[in-house]
Amino acid sequence: MCGIYLTNIPFEEAEVREKLDSISFRGPDFTGIEKINNITFGHLRLSILDLDPRSNQPMGYENFTIVFNGEIYNYKTIKKELQDLGYIFKTESDTEVLLIGYKHWGKKILDKINGMFAFSIYDAETNKLFSARDRLGVKPFYYYWEDGKFEICSQIKPMLSGKKVSDDAISMYLDCMFIPSPYTIVETVFKLPPGNSMEIDLNNNNLTIEEYWNLKPVKIIDISYEDAKRELHKLLLDAVKIRLQSDVPIGSFLSGGIDSALISSIAAKVSDKQINTFSIGFDDPDYDESKIAEQYAEIINTNHKTTICNPSDILKLIPKLTDVYDEPFADSSALPSLLLNDVTKQYVTVALSGDGGDESFIGYEHFDSLVQNKRIMDIPYVFRKFIAKSGILKLFGMDSHRIINALTTKGRNDFIENIFSRKGFLLKEKKQDYMKHYQGYKTWSNIFLQKAADLNIKLWLENDSNVKVDRASMAFSVEVRSPFLDYRIIEYARSLPMHFKYEKGRQKKILRDILKEYIPEDVFNQPKRGFAVPIGDWMRTELKEEFMQALNDDFLNRVPNLNVPKFKRLLSEHMELKEDHTPHVWKLYVLSKWYDEFGLR
Repeated sequence: MCGIYLTNIPFEEAEVREKLDSISFRGPDFTGIEKINNITFGHLRLSILDLDPRSNQPMGYENFTIVFNGEIYNYKTIKKELQDLGYIFKTESDTEVLLIGYKHWGKKILDKINGMFAFSIYDAETNKLFSARDRLGVKPFYYYWEDGKFEICSQIKPMLSGKKVSDDAISMYLDCMFIPSPYTIVETVFKLPPGNSMEIDLNNNNLTIEEYWNLKPVKIIDISYEDAKRELHKLLLDAVKIRLQSDVPIGSFLSGGIDSALISSIAAKVSDKQINTFSIGFDDPDYDESKIAEQYAEIINTNHKTTICNPSDILKLIPKLTDVYDEPFADSSALPSLLLNDVTKQYVTVALSGDGGDESFIGYEHFDSLVQNKRIMDIPYVFRKFIAKSGILKLFGMDSHRIINALTTKGRNDFIENIFSRKGFLLKEKKQDYMKHYQGYKTWSNIFLQKAADLNIKLWLENDSNVKVDRASMAFSVEVRSPFLDYRIIEYARSLPMHFKYEKGRQKKILRDILKEYIPEDVFNQPKRGFAVPIGDWMRTELKEEFMQALNDDFLNRVPNLNVPKFKRLLSEHMELKEDHTPHVWKLYVLSKWYDEFGLR
């Protein structure tokens, strides 16, 4: 896991080094800068495979030069294939395998590799630059392109100077607490979408983007439940095993949930030595899963470390949050993620995680909400709208946000989208253009829950979960590997009958039944708390002064398209314990800190 940077803008080497220094946490082991023709290559290395300096980057082979961030998990298989074809290798790294593989197969190498990656390869003979991002968007890829000039980087911070903040991006952020691809916080920098490659022909200053992988229309396979369980277990065993390849110490995150318990259990089984596991706990029992995680660790025999988080720990991490999440990002679980990686780095450099299990195996609470409210959506809209506005629901105590949402949403697809976006709730003017990039979910499946799961994968997973994990881990130079994000598991899960994954409110049914082989069901069959912090309570108590100072009128009036009177009403209701508006208050607070960090207030 590393950081990459490329440009043909004629910056001085000192300027390039300063840009790399701003994200040096991504790769503290070696900084490489090289200029070929008029292109400057920069690389920050976090050494994981082949720790020898021979594997430093930028790396060259004949007329090709690469900078690469990520891991290719099946690199040994590809290397053997290339060796059989006569190629000779000088390193034990996956970088060299990727580079020589591109020399031999060209862009078809993307169909062969299994991993998380963002890379660029320059061909000095053709004067063309080929780049690609992994299928699920685990690794970030930002680019700037204008009048034949380009910059490419793993994070946006080195590219912000002189750029104009996008008012539309602020509106998107206020809708869904992140800025979805292909957009960024500034107007002229974009994210390369997952499963896409990009070629820049520097001879005629032409840039083309091409999709090489995406979710496809679902074809449900004809298979028994027991056979499906065996096949999935086999896939998980392999996905974990290939992610245990490392020349540095490796461990696993372990919460009280199903996903991390299953990944850690499999890792403990296939590893040739005792693995280290790590969890975060809270003094508040409503949020604390550490005791359950400790039970898991004892059963599967891991060397376990629990760290208790309190408000003072969170306050200390807020500057780190704005430093490493260099676009506004309002998932508050980023805070315990930062703390978890800080602790983890003291013991290991690589950690497995359970991220991605909820998306593929119907694990989030909002999936239950969709099922529970599906019958409401069957009522004609005109009647639903009348019921919502009549006040009848209040008489029966049924006026929850989710029921009102189901009653007032026109169609099922809109109901699904409302899970991820408030559609102008805080805005003067509604803007929803970003959703056009995620409309495929409507056509890939006729199954209501699968539609929601697919939008989860395409919108939420890339722009929230993967961003959270990448930045939190890189902040402390930790590499996180997620077996559930193996594209083979994503594709297989989508081919399974829905009742294998979700049945009568039983989420992740098939994963639970596999986990039984490692941990007794009565131990793991407990309510899910999620990886969250009681930030809503803290902003009323320990952090109240900090929040009220940040959310002053001067700041609020400078936020484009924000409905300031409405937000101030929500803020007052939250602070007076009348309503819980934590997500909205946190979104504006994070935006305020981002403005401060980048001097844009």
